[in-house]
Amino acid sequence: MKVLVVGGAGYLGGAVTDLLAQTDHKFRVYDALLYEDAYLKKVDFVYGDIRDRKKLLTNLRWADVVVFLAALVGDGACAINPDISTELNHLAVAWLAENFDGRIIFMSTCSVYGAQDEILNEKSPINPLSVYAVTKFAAEVHLKNKDAIIFRLGTLFGVSDEFSRIRLDLVVNTMTAKAYSEGELKVFGGTQYRPLLHVKDAAQAIVDNLETKHKGIYNLHKINIKISDLAEEVKKQFPKVKIEKVKMKFEDSRNYRVSSDLAKKTFGFNPQYSPSDGIKELKKILEEGRIRDLNSPRYTNQMFLTQFNTHKLCKE
Repeated sequence: MKVLVVGGAGYLGGAVTDLLAQTDHKFRVYDALLYEDAYLKKVDFVYGDIRDRKKLLTNLRWADVVVFLAALVGDGACAINPDISTELNHLAVAWLAENFDGRIIFMSTCSVYGAQDEILNEKSPINPLSVYAVTKFAAEVHLKNKDAIIFRLGTLFGVSDEFSRIRLDLVVNTMTAKAYSEGELKVFGGTQYRPLLHVKDAAQAIVDNLETKHKGIYNLHKINIKISDLAEEVKKQFPKVKIEKVKMKFEDSRNYRVSSDLAKKTFGFNPQYSPSDGIKELKKILEEGRIRDLNSPRYTNQMFLTQFNTHKLCKE
């Protein structure tokens, strides 16, 4: 089977391509290297923007399956330019649905549920509160009648592979980096929940469903955890860290818990990595000095795009 991984040079793409390399599938990465200066992994690679329809169409004709990871990810990153966010996260997927008849594996987000108190399943009401969530949900609609499986991912964490940049704007990774570099954590509110998922568990679900017949929407997460409890998990690995709880008039609007029972029942989804595992692996990298500058904008989507690379979002 021929697999085109669109956005395969990114954080999740790194883990996906590592797993694909262990299979008999032929695969190719198509990526615009938004956050990278080079792609050094020894795999079939095409440099391309998803808005370059002619180039993308050529590669779609080669593929049996498309793993569509390309997107602007995160509330802050998408808020910089809502029009471009819509173009990349929504309209590109609408075009894909019209121009590709093979299997599609698409990454959405649990953020589409917004702020709700109950545990949410795939039939729960949608309440997107950001440009990011709005554009992802809009993209889902175009895949309803396709041979497509849509994963609403919890907040990712952990180390992807040896090549992809580590994201330090994801709550588990952020807290771990701050505990290591600053020796203290500020927890704002703390009672708000996040569904968490290791990046490698997300990648495994993708590869496991390349050839299945499963369609539709599936939540994917490992654990629902309060931010205050997550801080305590970080403290277990950094016993000297100080935790300061800051009261908030209003809790963070992104407060939600999800169920992944449908994925477990349908295709045996069984995430292996806990937040503690992610904290430990990132701690090891930090202690070995493998990240030179934790404050580099490169590791934070919003900061990177705002300060240095906004021009990369524009068509050449």
